[in-house]
Amino acid sequence: MDSGSPLRVEKTTLKAVIKKTYVLDTNVLLHDPTAVTAFNEHHVVIPMTVLEELDHIKDRHEKTVSREARIAIQMIDKVVDTASPQEIQSGVPIPGSNREGVPGTLAIYPDQLLSDDSDVPYLDVTQDQANDNRIINVALRLQAENPAAFVCLVTKDINMRIKAKGSGLMHVEDYRRDRVLDDIDLLARGYEHIEGDFWSDISEVDTLREGDCTLHRIPRRSLPNVYPNMFLYDDQAFMAFVKRIDSDYVYLHCDSRDKLMHRRFWGLAPRNLEQAMAMALLENDNVDMTVMTGPAGSGKTLLALAYGLHAILEQKRFSKLIVARSTPPIAEDIGFLPGTEEEKMAPWLAAFDDNLEILHGTDESCHGSIAYVKERANIQFKSLNFMRGRSFNNAYIIIDEAQGLSQFQLKSVISRVGADSKIVVLGNLAQIDNKYISPLTSGLTYLVEKTKAYPHAGIMHVNGIVRSRLAAFAEEQL
Repeated sequence: MDSGSPLRVEKTTLKAVIKKTYVLDTNVLLHDPTAVTAFNEHHVVIPMTVLEELDHIKDRHEKTVSREARIAIQMIDKVVDTASPQEIQSGVPIPGSNREGVPGTLAIYPDQLLSDDSDVPYLDVTQDQANDNRIINVALRLQAENPAAFVCLVTKDINMRIKAKGSGLMHVEDYRRDRVLDDIDLLARGYEHIEGDFWSDISEVDTLREGDCTLHRIPRRSLPNVYPNMFLYDDQAFMAFVKRIDSDYVYLHCDSRDKLMHRRFWGLAPRNLEQAMAMALLENDNVDMTVMTGPAGSGKTLLALAYGLHAILEQKRFSKLIVARSTPPIAEDIGFLPGTEEEKMAPWLAAFDDNLEILHGTDESCHGSIAYVKERANIQFKSLNFMRGRSFNNAYIIIDEAQGLSQFQLKSVISRVGADSKIVVLGNLAQIDNKYISPLTSGLTYLVEKTKAYPHAGIMHVNGIVRSRLAAFAEEQL
């Protein structure tokens, strides 16, 4: 190479950012009130019909959905606050959405001005289907006006997605920002089974003493996928608990399966290894929150309740036991039912009475024992819809049927936990009855994945149907 030759510099042409247009359905904003900020540098369009629906929903008696509607309206108002009508219709920059120096924009589309156009295959806007069809028509109009542009309708309504595609809309999507996993089979289970001998794959280990506990220190590169408070076991006799993790090492506390299987809460013994590991997490003083997933009949509720009675009446660790769940949408407002809050919640919390009967079924006076335990343990039944703004101190809290809750609902509940309290969250992702939530978008899935690395949270998937052989058949075959 000639050292005297001039240096040649090639110019690099940066590609322009191509903005996509996303038309949002109402259910997206109810599911995630901050959804307008989720599309980075792209253009977000909210049809006027969506604002009208939010306006109707914000005054409903359904506390949760009305709250989400109000938050969504406030988010939109924050973006368009000082903009002129012309700017609002063309697009207002969304704060915090800059990417590569290009801000995202938000526009309100006045779809009430749309009229029949033979060039655009509009859907009928009769009263029965008016709102959904008007929102689809906005996306169809934007696609017709900009054939080369990417125009996408975002909705969590499956039938609305089918209708939009059938009407000729090229791009229709579900809202995916709330997904923390691509496959529910990848959800953390709280334990890992190692085939063969665990120690055969470990090349380096140290042993150290911390108080009365002996720990094995193993480089993180040997166990890259572990997280705090999970269990490891192999096909031999090895059984260990991940005590803690730092940047370089994993610290394991070895235990025996026999010791785990001999643990007892309020007379209840584990029937399988998963139940035994769940009981160990419940009793761990370092774990402030335990999340238990698993099929119906696996014993989640029974384990949580048995430990609560054990901790309150025998160990005197807590002063009260709070049992809470969300009432179904069909019965969202429990205020119309007679009696106290506990009496109003009774139809949806009968499962806890069933479990109390299991724990005291052999007593001479079963109903007398249950009434005595409810009073002594200070058991309180609550609706999640009325827990906001409260703080629960020195309490053991059980959240049942959490699979139907959104991320925001679970966050609002967990943020109520006060000092010296422990919370247990239970749910079965195969029994979701919320039409806008799937196993991948459930708040329970989000909670598991977001808290698995937190050193004061424990996760356990309780497997095996122990309710009956018929229940096992129904769960697996029907």
